[in-house]
This record gives sequence, C-alpha cells and structure tokens, in this order.
Amino acid sequence: MPLEAGLLEILACPACHAPLRETSADSAADELVCTGAGCGLAYPIRDGIPVLLVDEARRPA
Repeated sequence: MPLEAGLLEILACPACHAPLRETSADSAADELVCTGAGCGLAYPIRDGIPVLLVDEARRPA
C-alpha cells in the first residue's frame, strides 16, 4: 500500500535527515530508502506504517 504523497514529503531519515523515497519490489518488501549520499538506510513499512527506527533499518548492500 503506497504512502500518501503529503506524508512522504515530510518524512526524513532519522539518522541523517535526508529525504526518503518509497520502494517496493513486491508487496511484502515495502520500505522507505534514505536518499542521503553516505546513508542509504532502508526503513520497513509494516501494515502501512513506516517504522523509522535506526535499529529496525536495513543497511545498504
């Protein structure tokens, strides 16, 4: 389920404060990915709610 555009505009990475972009390879892998040059953390979206906790984020490959 995609996030509302207005919500996505105000969300930022908790680690580096860069904007986030939504990605979805399939419906089970929805996440928000940091667009910061040195960061790139991927935050999960569970039941339509972004989990913006650094401890829950996936490190880039």
